[in-house]
Amino acid sequence: MKGRELTFIIVALLLGAIVGGFLGDLIGSVLPPGAAKTLFSKSVQIGFETTRVELYSISFTVGIMFKINFMSVLTVLLVIIYFRWWYI
Repeated sequence: MKGRELTFIIVALLLGAIVGGFLGDLIGSVLPPGAAKTLFSKSVQIGFETTRVELYSISFTVGIMFKINFMSVLTVLLVIIYFRWWYI
């Protein structure tokens, strides 16, 4: 696999996760209370909060947090299925 194709697949997976997460939040906010609303609006956060490190002349902030919900997982799986079917 060429480096350009790998970059394209990684960008497609990231965009799928972002768009899926947004759609899950949007759908979850519109649905009436119940199991479907819980399915779409429930999310799990994985990572660590930002930490600021201050040295004498240098200061930097480190942190990464992934918010995963049902739609983000579903869209990532759909992107993987699409690439397996179309490119591989």
